[in-house]
Amino acid sequence: MNSRWCVFALLLGLSGPVSAADAVIIFDPNAIGAWLIMLGIAFLLAEAMLPSYGVIGLGGILTFVVGSVILMNADRPGFSPPAPLLIGLALVSTVLLIVLLIHALRTRPKQAVSGDAGLLGSVTPITSIQTDNTCRGWVRLQGEQWQVHSKTPLQSGQPVRVVARKGLMLEVAAADAAPQGE
Repeated sequence: MNSRWCVFALLLGLSGPVSAADAVIIFDPNAIGAWLIMLGIAFLLAEAMLPSYGVIGLGGILTFVVGSVILMNADRPGFSPPAPLLIGLALVSTVLLIVLLIHALRTRPKQAVSGDAGLLGSVTPITSIQTDNTCRGWVRLQGEQWQVHSKTPLQSGQPVRVVARKGLMLEVAAADAAPQGE
């Protein structure tokens, strides 16, 4: 099952009973604070499952802290969590969110890996040579078979560097030769 639907079902499941409880006691600070804490935890769980780059996690931390403050400032006696515990949980959640964001940003690709930008400069061996013209042949690059042309004769198995693309034909040079423009 898709994780987005699981998160949606979790949020509905958490908000349903709390909404019903809030209908009976409309402005009870303890119920609102508890609901915000549960919603914040649900947002933090959703952050772990969805690619939102910290937006949902930041909202979860904020709702968790606001719910905690409401619980601590409640006029009536009841469940009131200790302040150091809430501050510690908020700080730990923030640090974990920052670490996850840094890790996610490091895993993003830095270079284009498709199209002309991914082809130019690639080194690959010649798979076969045309029998009538030794300056033309075939290579396998990025999972596709490409026809290549070189200014010098090619040999089967020779590593070549892609220097240009003209339609479906790749211009290549020997891999040990300097690329054009240098």
